[in-house]
Amino acid sequence: MASKEPSVMENGGHVVCKGKEAIIRPGRTAHNVSSSSLRKKSDLSLVSKVRCGLLRSLLTNLQEVLLGTKLSVLLPAIPLAIVAQHYNFDKPWIFALSLLGLTPLAERVSFLTEQIAYYTGSTVGGLLNATCGNATELIIAILALKENKVAVVKYSLLGSIISNLLLVLGTSLFCGGIANLSKEQRYDRKQADVNSIMLLLGLFCHVLPLLFQYAGKSAGLPSMPTLHLSRASSIVMLIAYIAYLVFQLWTHRELFETQEDPCDDEDDLVSQETAVIGFWSGIAWLVGMTAFIAVLSEYVVETIEDASSTWGISVCFISIILLPIVGNAAEHAGAVIFAFKNKLDISLAVALGSAAQISMFVVPLCVIIAWIMGIKMDLNFNILETGSLALSIIITSFTLQDGTSHYMKGLVLLLCYIVIGACFFVVKTPLPNTDSVLNLGNLSANDRAFRV
Repeated sequence: MASKEPSVMENGGHVVCKGKEAIIRPGRTAHNVSSSSLRKKSDLSLVSKVRCGLLRSLLTNLQEVLLGTKLSVLLPAIPLAIVAQHYNFDKPWIFALSLLGLTPLAERVSFLTEQIAYYTGSTVGGLLNATCGNATELIIAILALKENKVAVVKYSLLGSIISNLLLVLGTSLFCGGIANLSKEQRYDRKQADVNSIMLLLGLFCHVLPLLFQYAGKSAGLPSMPTLHLSRASSIVMLIAYIAYLVFQLWTHRELFETQEDPCDDEDDLVSQETAVIGFWSGIAWLVGMTAFIAVLSEYVVETIEDASSTWGISVCFISIILLPIVGNAAEHAGAVIFAFKNKLDISLAVALGSAAQISMFVVPLCVIIAWIMGIKMDLNFNILETGSLALSIIITSFTLQDGTSHYMKGLVLLLCYIVIGACFFVVKTPLPNTDSVLNLGNLSANDRAFRV
């Protein structure tokens, strides 16, 4: 007699129940699904007893937005950081509290953009998610540019790309491989190939200004052409990113839409068919959350040097390693959770998609914003940083070339990240300034100031 339990079959990395169709929700990307793994269902039984409609709506919004996440335990860090800044607490405390406060805020922004997408449609929702997906990094970068801390901007954005490629993807592949030793882990290479091509294009635009600088030095040319080349390359990168959005949201949307499994446990994945808050409530909450992100990001930018000197850690290590880990902890945790469930397509889309977005959108946009502000920011991240980025992209591309995964691939990526972290941990002084071809780490005055 046949079992009444639904049988399971593999389908491109997704586990799908036989006899049931996988749910494909238009516009619901891997980033949305990944963030939803950290959400929890709200118990509105007490709120529903409130007679006043306005008060009941307000309490429902508060419960859904503030308590509808497993990271709500970190929300007290936000007022604590503001109080610490107001009463002039030690700068390292302000820095640490601000970093902790940014973690749940980033996850709540993802939740709010998804709620707004229920009213605007999948296309506008996708554009909103693409714009706000890395809001934390963009706001920190803009505030750092305002303080003329170009090195902090470069380091933090570089760290975000490397952490997504090596730390997030490596942890996902390693944990997924350990948790599914008896299964063959497969994933759809189509989306991964698109993101890899975008990353290689971004790397191309980073390498050329670096090579152009040293070719110009040997020819005795001024350094200004490097800046002009970087600005032109940034415009090209933004055009490529717009084409990427068209590819993702219109012409090849099916490659990026995430299938949700009907045989998933409802407690493991909180996903509503309808919005739980109103459109204008979502807009108001999104503006408010963005404002708090801006406040905490400003605290981070102002206190990063003091935290560096107090802890005895270089600013480059804090910017490249600590900021990306803490700022994107929610998204990263979601990617690892889905790797445990043998859903590598979601994990890869989160890691590679976020890295591609930062490389092709946030970085060139910062160069253009700096240009408008009259600040000289180029795409030359120096030889050590650019080399680390290049090796990370190449290693990741080789790792994903066959469409299968096991824990050894993840372990290798994690070990590469540890080596890069150790490299930037020991870099506390400027590299020697010589004209040797082997020493391409000739730093600008701004870079030297932030490596100490």
